[in-house]
Amino acid sequence: MDASAPAGLAPVMSVEEVNAYLAEVYPQLNEDHTEYSAVAVSPGGCTVRLAAGERHLRPGNTVSGPALFTLADIGGYVCALSHIGREALAVTTNLNINFMRKAEAGDIDGECRILKLGKTLMVFEAAITAGPDRALVAHATGTYSLPPTRRKMG
Repeated sequence: MDASAPAGLAPVMSVEEVNAYLAEVYPQLNEDHTEYSAVAVSPGGCTVRLAAGERHLRPGNTVSGPALFTLADIGGYVCALSHIGREALAVTTNLNINFMRKAEAGDIDGECRILKLGKTLMVFEAAITAGPDRALVAHATGTYSLPPTRRKMG
């Protein structure tokens, strides 16, 4: 995604802090695995990764839509957490995804960008890429509701 994020956005958590917080507040995401993770945070965005394996495949050696949808949703959550801080109750209110082409097992990245960070909502998009040529396999847009404690502070 080549358009820049809104001015003035800066991460308040590092990628290590976000991953540790995800493990703390959302342990069921990976259970005994580490397939979904944040790999980078940047001003106005983040990169998340799915290390897609056998358990993510449907017939035809294709990574399932629900696995890609989860990656997009985690991207929104990581964008929110990394820019507003430790607020576990930031929640998805909308997520739309368009699947472009087949994704096979391996690393699948979600390059996420905040489109708007307001007092009550955050809007983001995610470009999901896979394969040796990093082809676009899905594109998502979503909205997160920010927790009441954040609203009072903002």
